[in-house]
Amino acid sequence: MDLVKIVKELISYPTEANWFEFKENWYEPYGIGEYISSLSNAAALEGEEYGYLVWGVNDKSHKIVGTTFDYRVDVKNEPLEHYLARQVMPDNNFFFQEVIIDGKRVVVMVVPAASKIPTGFDGNRYLRIGSSKVNLNKYPERESNLFYVLRVGLPTICNTESEYQDLTFDKLFVYYAAKGVALNKRNFKKNLGLLTESGKYNLLAQLISDDSHIPIRFAIFKGTDKASVMYSVREFGNTCLLFSLDKVLEYGEVLNVPQADERGRKVERKEVPLFDEEAFREAIINAFVHNQWTTGNAPMITVFSDRIEILSRGKMPPGQTVEGFYAGESVPVNQKLSDMFLQLHISERTGRGVPKITEVYGKEIYEFRENSIVVSIPFTRVENDVNTPVGTKMTLDEEKITPDKDDMTPDEEMITLDNDKIRRKNSSKYILEYCVKPRNILEIAEMLGLKEKKSARRHIRPLVEQGRLAMTIPDKPNSKNQKYITIK
Repeated sequence: MDLVKIVKELISYPTEANWFEFKENWYEPYGIGEYISSLSNAAALEGEEYGYLVWGVNDKSHKIVGTTFDYRVDVKNEPLEHYLARQVMPDNNFFFQEVIIDGKRVVVMVVPAASKIPTGFDGNRYLRIGSSKVNLNKYPERESNLFYVLRVGLPTICNTESEYQDLTFDKLFVYYAAKGVALNKRNFKKNLGLLTESGKYNLLAQLISDDSHIPIRFAIFKGTDKASVMYSVREFGNTCLLFSLDKVLEYGEVLNVPQADERGRKVERKEVPLFDEEAFREAIINAFVHNQWTTGNAPMITVFSDRIEILSRGKMPPGQTVEGFYAGESVPVNQKLSDMFLQLHISERTGRGVPKITEVYGKEIYEFRENSIVVSIPFTRVENDVNTPVGTKMTLDEEKITPDKDDMTPDEEMITLDNDKIRRKNSSKYILEYCVKPRNILEIAEMLGLKEKKSARRHIRPLVEQGRLAMTIPDKPNSKNQKYITIK
């Protein structure tokens, strides 16, 4: 165990976590025993192999200051380690070790995570909540959660049973088919890992079902914080997560307005995007893949006048270090979802996402909060008018929002998303795959994430005219029972 490397990793965190604590010269034998219990149990809940109590580090600045703490002292004629070990139940095998870092003496107490049953001290079980250690007897729900984790493991989207068991997966099959990947209807649930050990649908199944029951919002504010005027909130959730991801990325394209840069112009006018498209895409995909969906909350995307903030729930996963995070050594939070994104070529799993983002904007755009990770992508403005809201006609005129049809590729369709006209790739494929069975216009609109039948007809009409889609009641085009079916 390289404790020098571990301590340097711990001090790189912006704040102390539940599974490690910094002290300078503090010494209280009974209190140290309580820390053994609380750090051990907290490490188990966080999925960490060990908890750490470190002497010689300032808990505010995280600077190494050195310590005079001596763990070899006696407590009433009994060695400290023996005094502690005698009262820790079950036997925890904790140990002390001192190291020299930057010429200063540092002492580390290494505490293995609880296993099978919670770790106690002197007949009591403790836990870390924020910067405090508390008696678990006063927090029965947290104690119950600890017992569950020790028995079953950390909650994941695969071992957490969905609250909804009447799930359907029509959109999932449409999405896979549009990507050229065939799903076997008989065993796709098993192959994709959509069932718990008891055979019930899990949270992953809920996320990729036709209705995920989880909202995903894209909010736009006029100013630089949420105290300013909010212009709009776009809703992209409550559908198959794969379609939600597409919609979020597409709306990002709407906001990323090319700005005419006339400075130093000689012949050609230079166009400068509001933000780096690839960095935005990588940040969004990472937020979806690594979000802690077991909390019941989705990533949150917020647009301010000077930046886009992409917030994903949860902390860095167990085994992930800050150094490894920036180096692209990814540790998936949701392994099965990550596998799915890889299969569908949404992500590459090469670890290039974070390095690509930091190459463009630097490491400072990341903020590690207590229960979330935030990426703040700054805007590059040709005109420094911070009072102009992004996503409105004050900065985006209709000509810029609406793509030129002549500039579209054969694989792209024009759609209206919440009154914004944007390109949507492969929407023709989505419709044709979806209409293998007869579908009415409302079903098609819902599948595309459109709120109006009028918008859906814009997609259906060209396919009918091309002979790729047929009406089930051709002699009555406006029949309320009209459905559409793909012509094979």
